[in-house]
Amino acid sequence: MAGLKEIKNKIKSVQKTRKVTRAMEAVSAVKMRKSQERARGARTYARSALRILGQVSHIVEFAKHPLVAQNTTGTTVTILVTSDKGLAGSLNSAVIKLAEKFIANKDESKGGVKWICIGRRGLDWAERRGYEVIHSVSNVSDDVEEVEMQDITDMIIKMQEQSKVRKVNVIYTNFKSTFEQEAVLRRILPLSHGALNDIVSGILPERGKWSAGGNEDETRVADYKVEPNRNSLLEEVLPRLTNILVFHTLLENKASEHSARMVAMKNATDKAGEVSMLLKRKFNKARQAAITAEIGEITSGLEAMK
Repeated sequence: MAGLKEIKNKIKSVQKTRKVTRAMEAVSAVKMRKSQERARGARTYARSALRILGQVSHIVEFAKHPLVAQNTTGTTVTILVTSDKGLAGSLNSAVIKLAEKFIANKDESKGGVKWICIGRRGLDWAERRGYEVIHSVSNVSDDVEEVEMQDITDMIIKMQEQSKVRKVNVIYTNFKSTFEQEAVLRRILPLSHGALNDIVSGILPERGKWSAGGNEDETRVADYKVEPNRNSLLEEVLPRLTNILVFHTLLENKASEHSARMVAMKNATDKAGEVSMLLKRKFNKARQAAITAEIGEITSGLEAMK
């Protein structure tokens, strides 16, 4: 009977765990839908930013701007975007694995690497390994606004303008679908049409509501007449485009996080159900064996009495 009681306690424990994972799955599903809509809606914004950058790049002063200039000295600043919480499958481990691969590349990490960590998981990883973290942000809300990323943008812009960095990269999880997310590394500074195109081209699905559709007007004007002057235009537009890039990577990571967590919790719920069924079968077999043994003992007793 002690064995039966132990199995019964295991069944109760698994069923309680299943209730928790099912509740977490439901919560993540709600957050997932909201974050996916927000990330996909922002993709049109990012695509427009790409078009604007392509147009202003024809201005003569564009190539001379500090945010476009390629510095040959200084460190590499990498923005590492992870989640604050776990239980999201391989989401964070894939990003951290890519970061470790980046560090191992001597050409990429030439001059040293400094880190800006968005999310607690990435910060913990960097601190455990003794890497230099110059800025960190934790407990980022799902309703984060673009202006909240301005501190990070101002920091990397200042370092770029002072020629303290060779380049600024970002490592984050790109959202493809509910069941597919991809850890990617993209360059933010120095700004270029090609670097921004890498980010935008990686987020547009081939078909559906959010695809490019092939109907975008890609006509670019060779020159502009602007007021008060061209430099003022670039000083206003280029920092804003930089902030859009930083903000957009965060939205993509949020959509990926909630999608991965929802799938992980669904898998955990299904697995708990399977374990519960196996334990019930084991319990029934053990109980049947105990009953058979008792019947055998009674029968043996009766025979002995005769």
